[in-house]
Amino acid sequence: MFIFIKQYYAMGLYNADNLSTLKLGGLLTEDQYNELVGINEDTTDTETEDKKNEN
Repeated sequence: MFIFIKQYYAMGLYNADNLSTLKLGGLLTEDQYNELVGINEDTTDTETEDKKNEN
């Protein structure tokens, strides 16, 4: 099922809100959701500050 959701998201047929609904419904895991929307929860505050300072 994930492959179809991923394709729909890439085609623009699903957005982040749609993915959130699918996650709440149990069709996506937290990791799959994060993979698609590009969220990395492992990022530390220090890494975030470093990126801000680079700009």
